Amino acid sequence: MSDITSPPAADPTAPVVSVAPIRLAAPDRGQDLLVRVSAPTSGRDLPVVVFSHGMTLTMDDYAPLAGFWASRGFVVIQPTHLDSLGLPPDDRLTPHLWRIRTDDLTGVLDQLDAVEAAVPGLAGRVDRDRIAVAGHSWGAQTASTLVGARVVDADGTPGESMADPRVMAAVLLCLPGTGGEDLSPMAAQYFPFMSPDFTELKTPSLIVAGDHDDSPLTVRGADWFTDGYRLSPGATDLLTLFGAEHGLGGIQGQYDTRTTDESPERVAVVQQVTLAYLRTALGLDDNAWAAVRDSLTTTSNPLGRIDSK
Repeated sequence: MSDITSPPAADPTAPVVSVAPIRLAAPDRGQDLLVRVSAPTSGRDLPVVVFSHGMTLTMDDYAPLAGFWASRGFVVIQPTHLDSLGLPPDDRLTPHLWRIRTDDLTGVLDQLDAVEAAVPGLAGRVDRDRIAVAGHSWGAQTASTLVGARVVDADGTPGESMADPRVMAAVLLCLPGTGGEDLSPMAAQYFPFMSPDFTELKTPSLIVAGDHDDSPLTVRGADWFTDGYRLSPGATDLLTLFGAEHGLGGIQGQYDTRTTDESPERVAVVQQVTLAYLRTALGLDDNAWAAVRDSLTTTSNPLGRIDSK
């Protein structure tokens, strides 16, 4: 366990190109899948992070993470999910949005050739063998399905696995916890799919949570967002940010009005810790994760804590 006092020194950065919207074919979706791609203008063998946004956000959000990772050598692909349209609860697609979200991520992986071709200068520079998924809130649940989490059916049994063997690692920010009696009446009515089974989540994953993230989706407190760490064999590391609410200091973006706990310092911690985790989990730097943990020391006013199992 390590307490966080300040982010480590930033790595040298590269210029970034960001292209949007890129249209990817999605014949069974009702409309094309729109994505934003951010990538460094130099370098080869660039690993990939596919990022799933939170409810009703879009590919244009989460610039503090996408831009940071891209400037450190990653190709970051951000799809816009259909819930960004603000569909009403009685829309025919609404009960299936959680599954369509997963299909969006796998669709991106299926069409990496089209992604490369759409970004000037990117073709031939992507490492298809180093792929991670990431997401925030509902996006974290979406990303978790690609690393083994399953949605529990109405009869209480885990549904089909949608794990994707192409994915080596995950970063799951504010990952919703278990369903059933842990859901609030509102969540049980409108979001019954928020009932995950984590027993098959075996791919290496980092969970990030705020200890003040009191959600209307659960009758429990902020610890609900740590269930993925406690209950899955693959989520071996947990970053808990002290005082952080659902925005984790502002990872959605500087001007997002949903951020109730704005803190550039917290965002910097998320940036540096997730970068180190991705670099080690994807086999780019075996020492990055150990180094970021070792650089954290206890003080009277820590920003957070890293736990590992």
